[in-house]
Amino acid sequence: MPLTTEADSKHEDLESKSVKDLLKAINKEDKTVPDAIAKAILEIEALVKAIVKKMKKGGRLFYIGAGTSGRLGIVDASEIPPTFGLEHGKVIGLIAGGDGAIRKAVEFAEDDENQGWKDLQVHKITKKDVVVGIAASGRTPYVIAALKQCRENGINTGSIACNKKSAISLHSDYPIEVIVGPEFVTGSTRMKAGTAQKLVLNMISTTVMIQLGRIKGNKMVDMQLSNNKLIDRGTKMLMKALSINEKEAARLLKKHGSVRKALDENRK
Repeated sequence: MPLTTEADSKHEDLESKSVKDLLKAINKEDKTVPDAIAKAILEIEALVKAIVKKMKKGGRLFYIGAGTSGRLGIVDASEIPPTFGLEHGKVIGLIAGGDGAIRKAVEFAEDDENQGWKDLQVHKITKKDVVVGIAASGRTPYVIAALKQCRENGINTGSIACNKKSAISLHSDYPIEVIVGPEFVTGSTRMKAGTAQKLVLNMISTTVMIQLGRIKGNKMVDMQLSNNKLIDRGTKMLMKALSINEKEAARLLKKHGSVRKALDENRK
């Protein structure tokens, strides 16, 4: 079946267009991405519920991908501890070619059908965990083979692809397919497909963290106070929630070391 992500762009003679026309055309294509995701909400919901169920029992969430897809998974995983205060190692991103591939492409790494499962085994993966494969094409061997091994070992799997009836979906308990259509530059899936994957990952991890109690109201009360911006944000949260002045809020935040602890201790 022909891949939509590899279909010819709807835009011709790009090199002859002005900068403004190029930007407007790219923006027009990008606007179609949220609508494509909206059609997959039910599938995303099913995966989120499966992840929450496993993580409430002590399980972990793994993202596994190659190239742009792998990098997006790593970005999402790396942002969980500072944003939601979840301990490191609960959400893990893996990329074909190892950590070096985050910055520089590793030739043919995505074609290795054995390495994905090996990479997961390094983390002593178990049936408590969930593995989400990310592949715009839906046919990356590194990812597909890893998901296949997971299912053979009773490990729940999910997937995010941008082609219909993709190969990766066949090896996923909770497949998600977001069909964004041909890319602005033919085959450049770092564009609309990458945007779609990033948005879906945001939706998955944020909703999972909310379901796990990592948000109060709409505030990141468990965020790590790792820079002045976050300390200032935490101070303002306490000022509003406890109706206190900035000096008192700063004192409480310093004393307790987190917004949640300060709120819990001073609302009694």
